[in-house]
Amino acid sequence: MTRVDFAGLKQKLLASIVAISAIQVLKAFMNLDSTFDAQKMGWLVGIHIVFVVSALILALSDRWGSDHGSGDSGH
Repeated sequence: MTRVDFAGLKQKLLASIVAISAIQVLKAFMNLDSTFDAQKMGWLVGIHIVFVVSALILALSDRWGSDHGSGDSGH
């Protein structure tokens, strides 16, 4: 069994949230012909984009934090 650190656990949790959000957006797109509500669709896509951007920012901050915390300084 592999060990997952806290940063990896955060990334897996956010990836799961993004996947669930993507499924909800896809479900709404599949039901466009029955009831189309532009405002609801906008909210779904907007929230999904917020989840994706926050996951990317968290992944980048974890990567930058691990690079700077390795003690590899040039001076």
